[in-house]
Amino acid sequence: MIKKFPLHPKNPERICWGCDKYCPRESLACGNGSERTQHPVELFDEDWHEWGLDADPKQNKAIED
Repeated sequence: MIKKFPLHPKNPERICWGCDKYCPRESLACGNGSERTQHPVELFDEDWHEWGLDADPKQNKAIED
């Protein structure tokens, strides 16, 4: 069963978001590296989950050309 990924966690800095174990930042049980993986809200702000939903396909085509 897949865990639901929280859009706006209360304290994202306390958890490693690198896998579905959501380990405390001191544990890192999955061996995902030496540092914890940050939640997207820490990197991209509160509206991170809305990016790309209203993208203009014509604009994307122009970028590819």
